[in-house]
Amino acid sequence: MKRTIEKLENEFETFQILNEDGEVVNADAMPDLSDEDLQELMRRMVYARILDQRSIALNRQGRLGFYAPTAGQEASQLGSHFAMEKEDFLLPGYRDVPQLIFHGLPLYQAFLFSRGHFHGNQMDNVNAVSPQIIIGAQITQTAGVALGMKKRGKQNVALTYTGDGGASQGDFYEGMNFAGAFKAPAIFVVQNNRYAISVPVEKQSAAKTVAQKAVAAGIEGIQVDGMDVLAVYTATKEARERAINGEGPTLIETLTYRYGPHTMAGDDPTRYRTEDDENEWSKKDPLIRFRKFLENKGLWSEEKENEVIESAKEEIKAAIKKADEQPKQTVTDLISIMHEELPANLKEQMEEYKEKESK
Repeated sequence: MKRTIEKLENEFETFQILNEDGEVVNADAMPDLSDEDLQELMRRMVYARILDQRSIALNRQGRLGFYAPTAGQEASQLGSHFAMEKEDFLLPGYRDVPQLIFHGLPLYQAFLFSRGHFHGNQMDNVNAVSPQIIIGAQITQTAGVALGMKKRGKQNVALTYTGDGGASQGDFYEGMNFAGAFKAPAIFVVQNNRYAISVPVEKQSAAKTVAQKAVAAGIEGIQVDGMDVLAVYTATKEARERAINGEGPTLIETLTYRYGPHTMAGDDPTRYRTEDDENEWSKKDPLIRFRKFLENKGLWSEEKENEVIESAKEEIKAAIKKADEQPKQTVTDLISIMHEELPANLKEQMEEYKEKESK
């Protein structure tokens, strides 16, 4: 049995296209993307990095609520999302706000989500649900959404994200097993950023990879260099094609790293990460890697990047201003949107809070 497991684990080699220096090391796997597509991928990653920096600052100023930093995971998040179509369904985790924004959620609503305002959770004309806070719960939801798409005959997929910690939850196995049994068009992306809050991935599971857990569910599994945006895009694109062709779901493990704390709610990563670990991963920065690749092709420059940075700052400034202008949330607001017809107990509470709020 030990030899069988070792043989299985060795089959899950890390898929990569660009090395740390932005050099192509797997030319046969290069995706068919235009120069404009490549530039747009870089623009999105730079935008997300600036959004992360500004969101951290806004959180410290008390202008945002819950926030989970994203720096370091841009290639994993946006490379995978770039392979999605607008009609595909997105089920994000709490760190996956950048994908939600590029899927169509207005930025000011993303800020309202952080503040706990109900309008930030209203996905009008966006094929998505609010970022899931419960670890791993989105996996079972994705299986259901994907099965619904299959039953309706849609040529679309449901794509979800969780972290390595989510892969340790019961919902993770149940969702994959269900989706595999029904060959539902689902893509499960596990962003292995090494630490589930503070627990190293090596202490979460005896498995050498997260990707190998696909075997037990009878579905495709692949481990990808999550700091390589082209590798992530290619793996997701191929998973999507298999799904809409009726070949079932795929588990994608992206090896990535979050440069900041788990969330801004008091986490101190210096207590469980070493300086050597952080230095090693800083050399793998997805923006630096892809920037070098584009510069060598004559597709990117410092001037172009500065334009993206300034544009992002202006958009963020306008969005937080719009979020500030939204009416403050009240208890009666929440009660009024909970049911089409309020049950007796909520009718009583509605009257009680109407009286309180009128004073």
